[in-house]
Amino acid sequence: MGSLLRLSIYLKRYAWSFWLAVAGMLISRIFEGFIPLFVKNGIDNIAAGQTALTSGSIDYQSALNTLAAPAISIVICVLIQMGTTIAYRIAMRRIGVIASYDLRNRLYQHLQLQGPIFFSRHSIGDLMARAINDINLCREILAGAIRMTLILAMTALVGLTFMFTLSVNLTLAILLPMPLIGAVAWYFSKKIYAASYLVQEGFSTLSTFVQENLNGIRTVQSMAQEEREIERFDQVNQEFADRNLDLFNMTSFLSAIMPILAASGTLIIIGYGSVLLERGEITVGTFAAFFSYLALVLWPVREAGSLVTQWQRGASGTARLFEILDYEPEIQDQPSLDFPEPSGRIQVQNLTYRYEDKEKYALEDVSFEVSPGETIALLGRVGSGKSTLLRLFVRLLEPTSGQIYLDGHPINGFPLARLRERVCMVLQDPFLFADSLSDNIAYDDPNRDHQEILEIAHAAALEETIEGFPEGLNTVLGERGVTLSGGQKQRAALARGLIRRSPILILDDCFSAVDTETEEKILSGLKKVRSQATTLLVSHRVSTARHADRIIVLEEGRIIEMGSHTDLLAAGGFYANLEASQRNRLDLVSRLDEAAS
Repeated sequence: MGSLLRLSIYLKRYAWSFWLAVAGMLISRIFEGFIPLFVKNGIDNIAAGQTALTSGSIDYQSALNTLAAPAISIVICVLIQMGTTIAYRIAMRRIGVIASYDLRNRLYQHLQLQGPIFFSRHSIGDLMARAINDINLCREILAGAIRMTLILAMTALVGLTFMFTLSVNLTLAILLPMPLIGAVAWYFSKKIYAASYLVQEGFSTLSTFVQENLNGIRTVQSMAQEEREIERFDQVNQEFADRNLDLFNMTSFLSAIMPILAASGTLIIIGYGSVLLERGEITVGTFAAFFSYLALVLWPVREAGSLVTQWQRGASGTARLFEILDYEPEIQDQPSLDFPEPSGRIQVQNLTYRYEDKEKYALEDVSFEVSPGETIALLGRVGSGKSTLLRLFVRLLEPTSGQIYLDGHPINGFPLARLRERVCMVLQDPFLFADSLSDNIAYDDPNRDHQEILEIAHAAALEETIEGFPEGLNTVLGERGVTLSGGQKQRAALARGLIRRSPILILDDCFSAVDTETEEKILSGLKKVRSQATTLLVSHRVSTARHADRIIVLEEGRIIEMGSHTDLLAAGGFYANLEASQRNRLDLVSRLDEAAS
């Protein structure tokens, strides 16, 4: 209920439209309520006219004229009801459409602020289900359920009001089964909510399964696992279908039992109404009008099943949506403060970080400084904390303790957008959009000069790739850059980072899929493009690290060595052993190639 009440902000925001729609509903219902009254007058006029014709007190034309006023009144009521119905439906549906538009924007903006922990807890398929299906349920609440609830309540109220004016006793008799009907609706509403929530969860599971399998389709096909995945999908799909069937069984039973309970009102009118008619307490017209008013009063009862279903499905969807919107971003942004343009000087002081589900620290008491324009290489075994350190630089993670400073300013004092404009990070696993190669490189500014894009592409050793494409830079890549090799993807992502010319560039092992010859070209181009800028790069290759001004070696989250390539070789520690190991491996490969040739 709390999540549903939060949708009321849209009724307040568009109060004029809402209250005009409510007024339209009320006017429509009142004029609908007058129709049985005019029918009653017409029937009573017919009965009176028949008696008068028999006695000869009036002629046939005069008797017929008594029906003109009720007939015209009924036509006028129908026309007014039709006009107001069109108006209030448009108004309410407009509120629903605008609300769903706003909720999608809110959700998308909220997702942009979330960090890696959030996305590790919520799959993409689940988020897509909430963004599409659950928001549609919210729209149905605002545009449909609220409208129908108000209409049915007003219809019942208007019908009962007119019924009381005609016969209090008969009206009270009709109300006797109403408590039982309300109890049945309340009982089923709880069950329908629980079943609806399970259906929404099942839809999320199904969406996640499809999304993951389509993303990994090449792996599935290369390992001949199509049949297995089809069987797994059949199981997930069957579970989703079963949940839907459970919900349909409940809603169908409720929708079927409500008209049966409502039929008791008809029996009361026929039985007790006949007695009152025989006593002369009501007229034939009143007796007929009660059937019309009973239809107005019992219409809400007949629709209670579908309305309860709509409300409970909307409640489950709204709860799931606000579950995401209420999730506080891990990284809190700061107001825009007036910081000078960073020169590239970095200070890391006693930096410590531990992932929330781990006992061991990923980084522990790390401290070092980087001068403007310096290139720093980070080396270490897998899990030594290199990638964690880089993510702390752009505040994808927040340190457990310690601080990082840019030109003496703590990075958590920078607005996130401004920080990430000045500290550009290129990830090891590149993501490319299904767009042209040119647009992927100039992602941050599509209006970049063509010559500048070519220059950066050359620095990233992409010239052969571009020449091999029939349309050059304008070649459209497949989804996630599927038309490119792993090395080409990394170079395209590198070019996207280089073209920003940010004061600090962070490269997270983005040469791992590149051969040593191409790597040399890239490093040479990197020096030309970023000769005066600060660069931090992670690599597992000594051939990459030796080009850096300084090398930092991490082991189990701590710095164990720091210095130039020459200094670390002379020290004879981890770095020297790694260099010897990689050199011996290259020599072995070279001898094997010579033997094979």
